[in-house]
Amino acid sequence: MRKVLFIFIIVVLFGIGAYFAFIYYVPFSEGYRSGELIKFSRKGVLAKTWEGEISQGISGAQIFEFSVEDSKKEVIEKLKDFQGQYIKVTYKERYSTFFWLGDTKYFIIDVVSEKSPHFGN
Repeated sequence: MRKVLFIFIIVVLFGIGAYFAFIYYVPFSEGYRSGELIKFSRKGVLAKTWEGEISQGISGAQIFEFSVEDSKKEVIEKLKDFQGQYIKVTYKERYSTFFWLGDTKYFIIDVVSEKSPHFGN
């Protein structure tokens, strides 16, 4: 009976570890989005995460919400500097997320400033 219980616990722990590894390391999609950076803030109660929004239209009808991992220090600093500017972000989308990583499934891995197609910079 002990051996069966031990094997069951090992299988369950391995399954949980495999689930977390899959969610963290396997991206669902990767891509680019452009728009005006309208919000970037650090928020949360138990775990503070970096969250932001990009307006993808003149009227702000389309909002792209994203998260940035704490390990991406350079991206965080760039986003702070680009507040209110037109930017292009490179992101990876995960199947799901963990509360300590961010609120969204979209995680920014790079950001560059761009000229706005709507207004002259």
